[in-house]
Amino acid sequence: TGPSTGLSTARPQAVNSLSMPSERLSPELITLPQGWIPALLRGGKGKCPRCGEAALFRKWLKPVDRCGHCKQDWSVQQADDFPAYIGIFVVGHLLAPVVIAMISGGISAWLTLVILLPVAVVMLLVTLQPTKGAVIAFLWWQGIGAFKQERRPMLPEDQPEP
Repeated sequence: TGPSTGLSTARPQAVNSLSMPSERLSPELITLPQGWIPALLRGGKGKCPRCGEAALFRKWLKPVDRCGHCKQDWSVQQADDFPAYIGIFVVGHLLAPVVIAMISGGISAWLTLVILLPVAVVMLLVTLQPTKGAVIAFLWWQGIGAFKQERRPMLPEDQPEP
């Protein structure tokens, strides 16, 4: 016979769904956020925006593939560079008055640069993960990209009276 390709011709084995549940929990079984701000706060804290229970990140800026609690698929998120743009915008606006005050106060531009450049880098690094979590939460809440938009079911006491 011919050379072996190393590929198995055996049929794939079925995965036991009890040992590896991959289906998302129904919205009735978890506590969905009441609005986009609570969802952003959950993401900003590094928690799953959908359930608020499990961690959103497995590494500093690497989201988990799937929530450990509600099984939401986070591998489809497309935050890309937007969190960095937001971080640069916020840090720049926070430090701009400091730069102006330092230079107008008589400190040389070089000394201002030497002092504020490390401060700016640290501020950006500190804000990057919470910003990415909030962007992922916003994408999920709005149903942008591959996410399905979900909302809490309105309870009878939450219904407006006619």
